[in-house]
Amino acid sequence: MTSADDLALAADLVRSAGTLALEMRGAGLEGTRKTSVSDVVTAADHAAEELVGSRLRAERPDDGLVGEEGTSAPATSGRTWFIDPVDGTYNFLHGMTHWCSALALVDAEGPILGAVYHPESDQLWLGGRDHPTTCNGVPVGPVRDLSLDLVSAATYLHPTRFGRPEMIAPWAEATRLCATVRMLGSASVDLAWTADSRVGVWYQADCHPWDWYPGQALVEAAGGVTRLVPVGGHTWHVAGSPTAVDQVAEAMITCLPRDEREAAAR
Repeated sequence: MTSADDLALAADLVRSAGTLALEMRGAGLEGTRKTSVSDVVTAADHAAEELVGSRLRAERPDDGLVGEEGTSAPATSGRTWFIDPVDGTYNFLHGMTHWCSALALVDAEGPILGAVYHPESDQLWLGGRDHPTTCNGVPVGPVRDLSLDLVSAATYLHPTRFGRPEMIAPWAEATRLCATVRMLGSASVDLAWTADSRVGVWYQADCHPWDWYPGQALVEAAGGVTRLVPVGGHTWHVAGSPTAVDQVAEAMITCLPRDEREAAAR
């Protein structure tokens, strides 16, 4: 088994999962609330995750599995697949186009590869340590290194967090420096767009691993950078052009108490 084998498998799995979800939506779906009105799940999420999980159990039996909808298997190989069968389910359920199927393979050193398939445009991003990021087979990099005042930021902050100073302050400090900002509702599509420089920087707090690893792999394999920035008891996940990522981190760190700010700067 080679890295090319893993990449080919990941590409096939996200394409199959996304296609299945789109077909199921066309036949009619209803959503079930998980934690809030905006956090929903559908039968397509479960079916697409089962499709991916069953293939991985058969073809990579020694690898671990972690899925957003509950798929779980321990790893004996030191490698784990993270599955997000429908990222952006609220958009998906309501007929909007900004959603995807995403997958990452991770070991102790971090992401080995990431795959993101956007069914509405039939675009598939694939990249990793040994494979510069491509979109439908065409290289997308390198990430353009631009400052915040020249790029759009893709981000997300749940409305309930706007009333929490420890979260709104770092978010606002970074966002006010950007040329413009977008909240679109699918972390993995946002990060794929960051990898191909449609978006200059992306940031969000306390990401689930299935929301972070696929796009992290794509951004890094396209020559961008990623960074974790702890502020106020939360960890901000930041990705994009080197200059913009540094500026986001520096802006957020200004919200720390002086002693913590000085330690973070060292």
